[in-house]
Amino acid sequence: MNFVDLQQNFMDYIKDPSRPLPDGIEARRMKIYRELFFNNLDGFVSNAFPVLKSLYREQDWLDIVQNFFATHDCHTPIFIGIAQEFLLFLQTEYEATEIDPPFMLELAHYEWLELVVAVAQDNHQQKLITAEKPSLERVRLCVSATSKIAQYAYDVQHISPDYRPKAPSEAPQYFCIYRDLNEEVRFLQLNPLTAQVLAYLSQHESLSYEELLDWLVQTFTGMQVEALNEGCLQLLTDLSHKGIVKQFIGK
Repeated sequence: MNFVDLQQNFMDYIKDPSRPLPDGIEARRMKIYRELFFNNLDGFVSNAFPVLKSLYREQDWLDIVQNFFATHDCHTPIFIGIAQEFLLFLQTEYEATEIDPPFMLELAHYEWLELVVAVAQDNHQQKLITAEKPSLERVRLCVSATSKIAQYAYDVQHISPDYRPKAPSEAPQYFCIYRDLNEEVRFLQLNPLTAQVLAYLSQHESLSYEELLDWLVQTFTGMQVEALNEGCLQLLTDLSHKGIVKQFIGK
């Protein structure tokens, strides 16, 4: 057997011990190698998805991670990358069983977003709006690089071993997951209007207040312009105090 084939057999056994033991390597040593690799991977995944893990018996969770380890072609050894690969595995490759909660994918996505926000880099072109009553009409506005907007069918923020909803909520759940001014990851539940404003703003590098208001007027035709203007200014002011909406200062 050539060296390349030996390496492949070694890797195959590490990923799945039901495969044949590589020639010339004793089982005891292979067990040490395998446990080292698997335990590291399980640690990464479990730390990234603690709530999801808490919903399973220990062996059931290990079986899911083993399935991921054995079948998914992971392209990165980086912690945040492994978490994203595990989410992709659940979304596209994993076949759910009766032990999996119906909200599994949404909860996994929510926990992954928390991790994304925690490690996101600040954008040097975005500046905090520090005034108590800022003149938002005079600046270009943007959604912070450390904020993410999401929509779920389940109220994922409440899920725990003691709360496992069996059906979606009556209305969609909107969230902004963001890093606050003390660098702590927070979540803010949004009403539909706020969610739409943030989602629209996040689709652009920046917008003037006038551009945003024009979009609002065209979108919510049943509301008075004055009411939209007053409500939007208060909304953006509140979000700027949380560091979710920032001023874009360009290059």
